[in-house]
Amino acid sequence: MAQPEALSTRDARLDPFPWYREMHEESPIRYDEDRECWDVFRYDDVHDVLHDPETFSSERPLTAQGEGETDGMALETMLNTDPPRHDELRKVVDDPFKPGAVKHLAPHIRDITNEYIDAVVDDGELDVVADLATPLPVTVIAELIGVPADDREQFKQWSDTIVEGPEAATVSAETVKEAQLQAQAEMATYFTELIERRREDPRDDLISDVIHAEVEGTTLSEGETLGFLALLLIAGNITTTNLITNAIRCFATLHDGIESVRDIASLELAVEEVLRYQSPIQAVSRVATTDTRLGEHSVEAGDRVVVWNGAANHDGDKFDDPGTFVPDRSPNQHLAFGSGVHFCLGAHLARLEARVALSTLFDRFETMQLAETELQPVESTFLYGVQRLPVQFST
Repeated sequence: MAQPEALSTRDARLDPFPWYREMHEESPIRYDEDRECWDVFRYDDVHDVLHDPETFSSERPLTAQGEGETDGMALETMLNTDPPRHDELRKVVDDPFKPGAVKHLAPHIRDITNEYIDAVVDDGELDVVADLATPLPVTVIAELIGVPADDREQFKQWSDTIVEGPEAATVSAETVKEAQLQAQAEMATYFTELIERRREDPRDDLISDVIHAEVEGTTLSEGETLGFLALLLIAGNITTTNLITNAIRCFATLHDGIESVRDIASLELAVEEVLRYQSPIQAVSRVATTDTRLGEHSVEAGDRVVVWNGAANHDGDKFDDPGTFVPDRSPNQHLAFGSGVHFCLGAHLARLEARVALSTLFDRFETMQLAETELQPVESTFLYGVQRLPVQFST
């Protein structure tokens, strides 16, 4: 998904919210000739598109080697299918990600967090991204899936490459695309081999569950199985990485810093406000299945429609004072995890990981403050976060 011209600079990607306000007022729905797509910014419009999969489809061709027609294996996932097939596929892994199912992971998540803190506690400084927010969710989701510990760093590299945006990269868009295709192919090959091992030796992990699952009386195809595992691994770490990192950034702006959100009740509300204020995923794409209308605009079948969750979460018609981070905001019906049938499968796990990681940091550190650094946005067209976030602390 190409980046709008308005977000082509470093400063704009770090702070897209003034542009969102401008679009709310001047062009809440607009067609971008350069990107050949519709952009939707207001909360109600974004909500309506997400709740109408019949008109605004998620279906698009994906393969183990990338988008489009290739020699790769077709991957079918919940992200690129519509009901009823979407609902059938989601049933395969829905139960392990429900609130009650992930709740028991909290002590283990705290143990993992403490291990990463122990590794840097004597330094007096840590990079929130590299030292905690990146490895923690990779470890958790990899353990759930059944990926051996020695392979987790490789998976993080693959997932980072796959979501990288060409506009922010230091090399050409063609080079980025080639790297993405290579990463997807390597991941597919790895999973194919791991699937074969689990067929012969099932274990108590999601790989074994997916392999032996039946959807509407039929087993999943190999492409569907590969798609599931790739989706769980990538989506299972990127959102949480940016959520934890963005939370530290947001808390640093508060008058009392982390003191304002130390207790768990305050932290739960504060994490929801982070999701609204600095949504880890800023936009998602759909395709019109028929001629239709968006507001006063005529949309033709086949047109691409980009809905800006991040802009919807800053809509003044929905949220009072949307440009201010309010840690105890309630109610807070943000769209950070989407809405409708494609509501993020891992939302409850991401929330839990963030709350446990942040509360563990607060328990271990008496004070925390951002270190002096020039922030750089993540290299992606639809994610919101920073590449590094060094903080100084005292115990």
